[in-house]
Amino acid sequence: MMESVGMYGFCGCKGKSKLKCDSRWEIAAAAETAPTSAYSSPARSLGDTGITPLSPSHILNDADPVSEQQTFLVVVAIDFGTTSSGYAYSFTKEPECIHVMRRWEGGDPGVSNQKTPTTILLTPERKFHSFGYAARDFYHDLDPNEAKQWLYLEKFKMKLHTTGDLTMDTDLTAANGKKVKALEIFAYALQYFKEQALKELSDQAGSDFENSDVRWVITVPAIWKQPAKQFMREAAYQAGLASPENSEQLIIALEPEAASIYCRKLRLHQMIELSSKAVVNGYSASDTVGAGFAQAKEHVRRNRQSRTFLVENVIGEIWSELEEGDKYVVVDSGGGTVDLTVHQIRLPEGHLKELYKATGGPYGSLGVDYEFEKLLCKIFGEDFIEQFKIKRPAAWVDLMIAFESRKRAAAPDRTNPLNITLPFSFIDYYKKFRGHSVEHALRKSNVDFVKWSSQGMLRMSPDAMNALFKPTIDSIIEHLRDLFQKPEVSTVKFLFLVGGFAEAPLLQQAVQAAFGDKCRIIIPQDVGLTILKGAVLFGLDPAVIKVRRSPLTYGVGVLNRYVEGKHPPEKLLVKDGTRWCTDVFDKFISADQSVALGELVKRSYTPAKPSQLVIIINIYSSEHDNVCFITDPGVKKCGTLRLDLTGSGGTAVPARREIQTIMQFGDTEIKATAVDIATSKSVKVGIDFLNY
Repeated sequence: MMESVGMYGFCGCKGKSKLKCDSRWEIAAAAETAPTSAYSSPARSLGDTGITPLSPSHILNDADPVSEQQTFLVVVAIDFGTTSSGYAYSFTKEPECIHVMRRWEGGDPGVSNQKTPTTILLTPERKFHSFGYAARDFYHDLDPNEAKQWLYLEKFKMKLHTTGDLTMDTDLTAANGKKVKALEIFAYALQYFKEQALKELSDQAGSDFENSDVRWVITVPAIWKQPAKQFMREAAYQAGLASPENSEQLIIALEPEAASIYCRKLRLHQMIELSSKAVVNGYSASDTVGAGFAQAKEHVRRNRQSRTFLVENVIGEIWSELEEGDKYVVVDSGGGTVDLTVHQIRLPEGHLKELYKATGGPYGSLGVDYEFEKLLCKIFGEDFIEQFKIKRPAAWVDLMIAFESRKRAAAPDRTNPLNITLPFSFIDYYKKFRGHSVEHALRKSNVDFVKWSSQGMLRMSPDAMNALFKPTIDSIIEHLRDLFQKPEVSTVKFLFLVGGFAEAPLLQQAVQAAFGDKCRIIIPQDVGLTILKGAVLFGLDPAVIKVRRSPLTYGVGVLNRYVEGKHPPEKLLVKDGTRWCTDVFDKFISADQSVALGELVKRSYTPAKPSQLVIIINIYSSEHDNVCFITDPGVKKCGTLRLDLTGSGGTAVPARREIQTIMQFGDTEIKATAVDIATSKSVKVGIDFLNY
């Protein structure tokens, strides 16, 4: 192997005969293009170094994951949500006890405060001041002119999903319009949770609890791409939860997976079944959806002072009905996104296999807030609303808090109006801005079902409120319908509805009406804490999800021997008398391909020159699996693989060094290790999806 210039490999093109050919990395230096073509290869222009793959593409099944398992005293999970966040923990010696964080200071009437709003406040000097209810309440109490100097941010997590070109320098915009680095904000938030959790653990232990004793778990949507996951990891490193040298201390958990893990433990008294096939908790399907859920929430409210949940080391009753191969869907509907995951049960251990790649979109409860904002723009004018948000940022926050509490009261069977209090500064500022009253604006707007109350409130009819939910709920139902069309999902037994938005009776009714005849629809009682508790269980046993699906096709660009009639003429490259085909996509893994935990993709490379100390390889991705070239439509450069050879070689460097790279795609993040075959020493390796 070491003597050959390149081992034979395959170009991987579908619809053509598989082509046996020499396979080399793109060579940038001294490359001769075919004189007949003015075509410029992106790989040449990117300056890929000359690296020859010494082994063909292959995937290895390996029972042992790449990384060594460390032992920790406690697992702390942080559910970093779009609208609210929280943490929970479990001591590894008592895995059946999950402790949810202490009662947060502040809170809103009628809203469970086992989580705190994902809001952060920085001083005018841009230093961290407070988080959650404390941040919101302090900001609310500031003088309006003073408030303009402070940086208040809320619901900022969605920026990581919606930013197509996410980098370490991506900005967020505070309520006063000022920009601040996203990485800084996420790190501040995670550091706050770290300090809260360590303080609570130290109080329990009676002595200082060390961070090194903790395995941290952070939840992210399953539909997040690799850059967003890496961003969250970088923020956690900056917050001091873990470090690149001790990366195993931090696990990224996928939110619907965490919910799935917890749902396996549900007992009958811990859930509500919406479907008409069963009676649960003493009420039947003829009762309204909202009534059953109100009963469950009252049960949670009565038990709120208890912060410890016992998770029995058994399979719940629902699970006991599942047989080998049975399928179920987890619909995680949160503030920012709706995340859908399809799992299949594997007995006897009860391990889970992902059947279809995670899907979803930005259809969280924030969509209802956006619809309310659009309604205000229609009534009062977009120009006024934009100005009001900038000039009276704290009052805008007050208005959205007032809307949030009424939003939670929306229900399919509601008949009386919902009153939303307008802050005095809204009424006052509108009169100054427009020269006439809020009441006058409402009369002129011709908006149906929204009236003005002399008590200073917008009176919304139930129909008007329900109309604000409709676009978001319709998107969720449509996405689920598309999912149920897939062959893998056609025989689903259960649908678990989880996440904060799952508390909305309007969403429950819509899901029940659309899919109640296809499967049984189950809601855990403590639906807002389902992901948090599942994330703790995942931290205790990260190997519980045995098979995942790759969301994208990943690969690199290589040179293959040019074959007349098989390869496009514009891809011809002549070097030293040899004809090469440029830009061939060498596939690591295909979109929607099943990948088992511990399944490894191995490649061997040799540097172009023995003295070369750093190899940088460009990684490309596509949503399609039938990719032939890195120039195909939809193929994007998405990251780099960096091999640092300094320190891996001895005094005598062989003429041709073989560096074996091992990539693991079956985990929640893509990981890589590498070894210098000649010296058997580890090579420092990193996959970077942010700074490429």
